Formats: sequence, C-alpha cells, structure tokens
Amino acid sequence: MYDADKIIEQTKKWIRDVVIGCNFCPFAAAVIKKNKVYYRVADAGDQTVPLQVLNEELKRLDENENIETGFIIFPVSFENFDDYLNLVDKSELFLNKNGYEGVYQLASFHPDYCFANSDENDAANYTNRSPYPMLHLLREASIDIALKHYSDPESIPERNVNFARTKGLAYMKMLRDTCF
Repeated sequence: MYDADKIIEQTKKWIRDVVIGCNFCPFAAAVIKKNKVYYRVADAGDQTVPLQVLNEELKRLDENENIETGFIIFPVSFENFDDYLNLVDKSELFLNKNGYEGVYQLASFHPDYCFANSDENDAANYTNRSPYPMLHLLREASIDIALKHYSDPESIPERNVNFARTKGLAYMKMLRDTCF
C-alpha cells in the first residue's frame, strides 16, 4: 500500500525543484502559487481503471474552473515505460473521442521517460522524468493565454534540453531523486 499524501508531497517537490526550479515550464510557477492544481493518486487496477480516472478528472476540470491543471499519479502502475506509453496513447484517443480535443491537453511524465531516438542516459530525458508515472491535464485556453505573454514559446523545448545537458546526467538525476 502507498501513502497518497506522501506521493503528492513528493510530486509537489518535484514540480517546485525541477519543473519550476529549472524553468522547464515558465508558466508553472504562477499556477502553483495560486494553488490551482489538483493532484490525484490512482491505482490502475485493470485496464479500464485509468480511463475511468481520466474521465473523472476531466469532469472535475469541467465542473471547477478554479482548477487550472491536474495530475493523475500512478505510484504502483505503469512502471514499464512502454506500458505507460500505451496508456498515453489510449488517453489521447479518449480525449479526442469524447470531445475534449482543443479543450484539454495531455502532458506525460515518467521515471524512465526517454524521448524517441534518444539514449536513455541523455540528461535531456530528465525534462520529463518524474518521481512517478503521471498524466498531466492542462486547459488549452489557459495555455493560449500564457503563450500570449511569453515571447518565442517554440524555443522552450530546445532551451530545456540544453539546460539539462549542460547540468549533466548526475545533476539532473540527483535533483529528481531528492524528491523522495
């Protein structure tokens, strides 16, 4: 069994220290500061449970405009990265099939995240390596507003990759691992 409160605290620390601390997402600090994030710890159970949880969290966002973004954290499921990628694909299909395309966007984070055609020991993978497998739900309208106040948003991924590679694998791994 796991301690959901502890997992949420570890996730919050990762967001503060890695996502905000490394400025991987220049929009995250304001949302965190305003306490507009919802965290849900879920056990995948059988194959239908993750999509049920996703549906519940989409409905939560639909019904509560004070929540800007949400994380669904799977501490004991999807340890295998390929299994996780299958979940991401199914979740994207679910969004599209249920009329959420253009309303919400899905971002993905995993402890073993590895970009396509990337070496698993590339420090750049730590831009998406989190303490636990998780799905991040974002409001498209909020993204659009945030992008209006940020010059050259297209450069964010490249800047993040350069930052992580400059800091190096050992540093990026240590930074994430201190969240536990």
